[in-house]
Amino acid sequence: MDAVARFTELVGAPDPPLDRAALALAAGAAPRAEPGRDIERGLAELDRLAVGVTSLDGLVHRLFVQEAFAGNGKDYYDPRNSLLPHVLRRRLGIPITLAVVTIEVGRRAGIALEGVGMPGHFLVRAVGTHTLLDVFAGGTPLTPAECEARFRAAAGPEAPFGPHLFTATPTRAILVRMLENLRAIYRSRRSAADLEWVLRMRLALPGAGMPERLELAEALGDQARWVDGATLLERYADGAGSAQAEKLTNAAKGLRAHLN
Repeated sequence: MDAVARFTELVGAPDPPLDRAALALAAGAAPRAEPGRDIERGLAELDRLAVGVTSLDGLVHRLFVQEAFAGNGKDYYDPRNSLLPHVLRRRLGIPITLAVVTIEVGRRAGIALEGVGMPGHFLVRAVGTHTLLDVFAGGTPLTPAECEARFRAAAGPEAPFGPHLFTATPTRAILVRMLENLRAIYRSRRSAADLEWVLRMRLALPGAGMPERLELAEALGDQARWVDGATLLERYADGAGSAQAEKLTNAAKGLRAHLN
């Protein structure tokens, strides 16, 4: 089973496990690796990190002092920051992957945590409390004013700020955000092969549609796989409404034109 198929099967379950799903996602970046073995290694490392942790303060100390996990501010857009096995090995990540580590180590230690998808800066919260942690800054507790400052730095001074920004983020939404980060990185790097697996995984999760399908076909075309891209779009067009079907069919014709 290839990485995309494994990921698709996993996230199709009623309640996909965050740890396994995040590790399965990362397997797309290592097509010659053994995904099953890499997943088990990642799970074992998360288990190890949880040993002896008995409190939230202890968890923060374990991860950000003893184990030296940190936010990679020097090279934020390195794709390894978005791939959980690399984060576990390098001890460097971005807010959302460091949040996954924190949530999953906490779960193993009996500390219930949840992700909070504040735009521009993913946070972690102790379930049932107002305690928010900035895991990109070493697990620092944040006041409401500090949360607003981080939000405004990303969204601008006029963006509305309020309680609606602090709802818990479910597993599939966390995975979508991780994939969207990688999508932006690989698009900017014009890495069509990487963009392909990211988009295929994205299409296995809620909220994907026409833009992702068109971009996937374009990524195939950028690899000179014009027939594959056209066939994909024609298959999508068969089940689409008339306006969408026309757009998909025209895009497919554009890809097939490369063969003339």
